[in-house]
Amino acid sequence: MKPLDFKDLIIFENEDYIVINKPPYIASLDERQADNSQSILRMARAYTDDAQLCHRLDKETSGVLAIAKNPEAYRHLSMQFEHRETVKRYHAVVNGVHDFQGESVYLPILALPKDGIVKIDRTKGKEAETLFFTLKAYRQYTIVECLPITGRMHQIRIHLMCLKAPIVSDPTYGGKPVFLSALKRNFNLKKDTDEQPLMKRVALHAYSLTFNLLNGEEVKIEAPYPKDFEVLVKQLEKYG
Repeated sequence: MKPLDFKDLIIFENEDYIVINKPPYIASLDERQADNSQSILRMARAYTDDAQLCHRLDKETSGVLAIAKNPEAYRHLSMQFEHRETVKRYHAVVNGVHDFQGESVYLPILALPKDGIVKIDRTKGKEAETLFFTLKAYRQYTIVECLPITGRMHQIRIHLMCLKAPIVSDPTYGGKPVFLSALKRNFNLKKDTDEQPLMKRVALHAYSLTFNLLNGEEVKIEAPYPKDFEVLVKQLEKYG
């Protein structure tokens, strides 16, 4: 993987914050196993010494990620996350046709540390709530806007599974990949080749983040879809 230029990821910057459009396949924090791999935190600290991530995204998830440039800015935004004063909007492509009009899933989540996954556990789980809205439905798939009220690990993914709307290419929580052959009539695959899914990672993108700057001004920052997500949506528009 060729080195990324951190500056190319920035979609908002002032004296206190940098907000980036995180690419997929890059960890937010340094991973224990891989010493040399890129992480967003490492790149941010090469750009500005005191950088701290105010939240994190899963390695496969793309989209809006806020980074503080100084301790005061970090505290200010961390408190907003803690008091649920920020608004995070994610877009997901899910299996099946669904009409969600502010559907609320309020189910407690327990992380299974050994497996790196989560499950719903009504006795030991931590409180978790997500709201879901249908943005557009196709013949076999739906684009859903997800608003996590809490910030648990894999929260959106498992809550969508509970709605029988697992995210495309998320086998951990029941999501199946999208193949062009399933969308396009008379699709011909070249001889002796295996068809690849239109998107190889979990089809989840952190689309926007709304929060207050240190001066009290509210900002809403949106991150355009990355190439793989955009290709999937375009094919659904064309054939779906």
